[in-house]
Amino acid sequence: MGHYKSNLRDLEFNLFEVFGRSEILGTGPFADVDEDTARSVLDEVNRLATGPIAESFEDADRHPPVFDPATHSVTMPESFKRSYQAWVDAEWWRLELQPELGGTPAPRSLVWAMAEMVLGANPAVWMFACGPAFARLLFELGTPEQKRFAEMAVERHWGATMVLTEPDAGSDVGAGRTKAVRQPDDTWHIEGVKRFITSAEHDMAENIFHLVLARPEGAKPGTKGLSMFLVPKYLVDLETGELGERNGVYVTNVEKKMGLKVSTTCELTLGEKHPAIGYLVGDAHDGIRQMFMVIEHARMMVGAKAIATLSTGYLNALDFAKNRVQGADLTRSGDKTAPRVTITHHPDVRRELMLQKSYAEAMRALVLYTATIQDQIQIAEFEGRRDEAAEALNDLLLPLVKGVGSERSYELLARSLQTLGGSGFLQDYPIEQYIRDSKIDSLYEGTTAIQGQDLFFRKVLRNQGAALGSLLGEINEFAGSEAGNGRLKVERGLLAEAAVEVKAMADTMAGWAISSMETPQEVYKVGLNTTRFLMALGDLVLSWLLLRQAEVALNALSASEKDKAFYTGKVAAASFFAQNVLPRLAAERRILAATGQDLMDLPEDSF
Repeated sequence: MGHYKSNLRDLEFNLFEVFGRSEILGTGPFADVDEDTARSVLDEVNRLATGPIAESFEDADRHPPVFDPATHSVTMPESFKRSYQAWVDAEWWRLELQPELGGTPAPRSLVWAMAEMVLGANPAVWMFACGPAFARLLFELGTPEQKRFAEMAVERHWGATMVLTEPDAGSDVGAGRTKAVRQPDDTWHIEGVKRFITSAEHDMAENIFHLVLARPEGAKPGTKGLSMFLVPKYLVDLETGELGERNGVYVTNVEKKMGLKVSTTCELTLGEKHPAIGYLVGDAHDGIRQMFMVIEHARMMVGAKAIATLSTGYLNALDFAKNRVQGADLTRSGDKTAPRVTITHHPDVRRELMLQKSYAEAMRALVLYTATIQDQIQIAEFEGRRDEAAEALNDLLLPLVKGVGSERSYELLARSLQTLGGSGFLQDYPIEQYIRDSKIDSLYEGTTAIQGQDLFFRKVLRNQGAALGSLLGEINEFAGSEAGNGRLKVERGLLAEAAVEVKAMADTMAGWAISSMETPQEVYKVGLNTTRFLMALGDLVLSWLLLRQAEVALNALSASEKDKAFYTGKVAAASFFAQNVLPRLAAERRILAATGQDLMDLPEDSF
């Protein structure tokens, strides 16, 4: 039995019982994927994830990729190659693609449910296999020649990367110095050094194409001067499909990391040995907007990865707790003759397990709820219209998926390890690796601080609170309803109180932001609280989603005895979360309201 413990039952509960995906499957853009097909896909991906995909998880950590600086090449572990190939050969990734690329369009909710299992079993498999997703974007944005390149990339399973970060610029993407020099044949020579490039080199594909942000000579400074370029590892003859000469883009280092060691994180040098030939994507200088289409997909992936890891961490901890016999029941702790019990009988272990369960299941619901909003956007596009409200809500939710998902998952994985006691610190169990592998999630694709700033300044303030107001309106409507009847009355009251606290936080911060137009230092008070607001809004939304699940579960319990334990656990998790997490938001609001300038006025030497 491998390390990975999936939760297919909860995935299906969310998709079909809570979010009603049966209503859109088999219709409109998803005509070829009905509910039976979707369930079969999930069953098969579950089999792959718990079997061949998970098999190399430990071995590839202990025997990571080997980089040869002389040849700029990487040799991947054989065990991981088998896991990767199992996923590639299964071809479920085609559910992400347009029909023109050989795809069968499926709702994003089904794709991300499928992704959770792969990301929980062996996250680097999904990351190395991102070529089709990036080819989809290239096909959408590209010139006719680039569309042909995208077709070949899918047909021949080429790898792909997103190339933003530079050693000096870091998250300040607009400070990047990689430049692009236009050539007489309208190609470009790209020159610079990029850092932290995931999957930039490996030996599992004959070619890798890089989507590179660079600044054309003479372009304006900042992010608006950046363009996106297609830079393949090997040049390609688009007529014959033959690979041509080696392009001048080379990996010059592979980082040695705390975790996720099988994923190659690379320094990428362009144009040093010989020209790195690039092609302007879409023939338009629109790099930052184009790249954000990649970044948004990546942020969703990172959040899903973190949450998937917490889920299997919790389920491993639960399995251990159910089998670990230690100590007497607390009611008989003074009786030396009392029988020893499994540690699930101990109150603090139960508290820790329920905290893990409630967050893991709430954040799974957050990913899938966000994906259902993406379903709405897909349907609108198919019908030739825009659903601007859905787009704004998706924008609002993405920092929660990525920022809250990564922070809470890492925090709660420590509780999973704690459940195992000293055994959790050993490599005999997977949780120590989960913790090492998941720390990157709060750093990838914009740190938590960046997610908080993005949430407040871009998704709330710039949107004039419209999307946030709509979301809070839904939450308040639920809180004021008869959902769950008397059984959820206390919890709905706590939800309503928490919604008031979160709105007050947003209003206070908005007031500071407005005041900063006359007194610039007031913006510091906003900056001191953007992460606090991110996490508070996250907890509010998570509780709402758990209580929606509890309403469905109570109705199911009243209808039959089937799955009684599952549905009872749903109600218990929602109640526990509302009573143990939501009251903290009042304290967070008071802390925020009392924010002054003392911390920003403190001399640097005093830290």
